[in-house]
Amino acid sequence: MALKIIPIVDGELAIDEDFLSLAQADNLLELFLTELPWRHDQITVFGKSHLMPRMHCYQSEISINYQYSNLSLTPDSYHPKVLQLKRYIEAVTGVSYNAVLINLYRNGLDKMGWHSDDEPALGTNPSIASISLGVERCFKLRHKQKDAADMSLELAHGSLLQMSGSLQANWQHSLPVRKRISLARINLTFRYIK
Repeated sequence: MALKIIPIVDGELAIDEDFLSLAQADNLLELFLTELPWRHDQITVFGKSHLMPRMHCYQSEISINYQYSNLSLTPDSYHPKVLQLKRYIEAVTGVSYNAVLINLYRNGLDKMGWHSDDEPALGTNPSIASISLGVERCFKLRHKQKDAADMSLELAHGSLLQMSGSLQANWQHSLPVRKRISLARINLTFRYIK
């Protein structure tokens, strides 16, 4: 197990495609699908309100609401297995996290649009540790300013992706629709909220 640096301009990106064993990843996927307090919130985009194209939950050790996309999320306490996973990630990366936003993509129609994790509460140059569980999906990145080539990563079941440095200031990322996918994916994004 080791994070492999992915060459990228204006930021830092690293991946461990086998961060969790297959058995660990399978167990966590099954557990989280049934035991996490999933929410399906309304969001407003370009003046129109609709259900988010995914489900989510937010857990933290601090009593600070997390705000993004006109939502204000009140944290639930960590699920014991989420807390165990957080501590494992911290030991491997050497970075401390105090919150996690967890997204459930029920099938290939669920998605995440282009965005950066650059909310003021995350501070300058935040480190985001992202665990993928379930079906492999394409994770896309595009630079905000330069003519840098777009990037695509296939995020495997049990993989860890670490985004850090000035990546959030300079890049956007998304998880596009994949109509042929019928299986679920869970993504846990650990972060430090100030």
